[in-house]
Amino acid sequence: MNQLKQYLEISPEVKEALAANKPVVALESTIISHGMPYPQNVETALKVEQIIRENGAVPATIAVIGGKLRAGLSKEEIDYLGKKGLDVTKASRRDLPVLAARGEDGATTVAATMIVAALAGISVFATGGIGGVHRGAETTMDISADLEELAVTPVMVVCAGAKSILDLGLTMEYLETKGVSVLGYQTEELPAFYTRKSGFKVDYRIDTPAELASIFQAKEDLNLKGGLLVTNPIPEEFAMDHDYIAKSIDEACEEAHKLGIKGKDTTPYLLDKIQKITGGKSLDANIHLVYNNAALGAKVACELCKLK
Repeated sequence: MNQLKQYLEISPEVKEALAANKPVVALESTIISHGMPYPQNVETALKVEQIIRENGAVPATIAVIGGKLRAGLSKEEIDYLGKKGLDVTKASRRDLPVLAARGEDGATTVAATMIVAALAGISVFATGGIGGVHRGAETTMDISADLEELAVTPVMVVCAGAKSILDLGLTMEYLETKGVSVLGYQTEELPAFYTRKSGFKVDYRIDTPAELASIFQAKEDLNLKGGLLVTNPIPEEFAMDHDYIAKSIDEACEEAHKLGIKGKDTTPYLLDKIQKITGGKSLDANIHLVYNNAALGAKVACELCKLK
């Protein structure tokens, strides 16, 4: 644990909250660097932190800065990541040791954020959408490290489902194989990021933050490794038409295939392309679903503290 100290840095506010059993919600930083343009990325990140505070919890935005795994960033640090944008390494599990050893910066994906949250002792993490099994994965083997992380790291991830640019059927199959519970918040259908519908069922419908907290606590008490996936549908007023977004995604996927875009470049490329096709509507939907997940994450974190 002493060796960990040289790499892990928890902000005073987050450290204090954890020591006092106060609710803390982890946030990722890829959405800041790779998710949207500056200054909108920074404004969104700060608004998400504000929503978490309004719902009674302490936000802990996670990133790698100068080789330090950071849990809890200042406004200046969030602005720094936002300005650097795509020049910051998009960091997943495989990147963390390299960035730490080299003293470099990294914006954490879902997988890397889960790792740092768990190291810091944070149990709840709110994000936009998780990665998953990419279309055509039966030949490319392109499967996001987020899924593997959910199988091994004890963090509850609150999201709006898997990004609809993925193969959702195979993503659900993979999570089932890995023993990850997929819970639908007030829904029986897996939400698909921009839309509330996907045609796939979640494992269980859960209707209150208190029940979500008690399920996570039971998993921990039973010493079952891995996390929990909570899928929270985008609010109705911001949801996009299922057929329209499906057509836009198909168009973007076809273009990515033609250009030979692969691996970790796929998601940023597709999200940007879909934003252009939809005239910015998809970005607006993306921002509002993150706000919605932050509010739910904070409520669950508050309930979880009552059980400890």
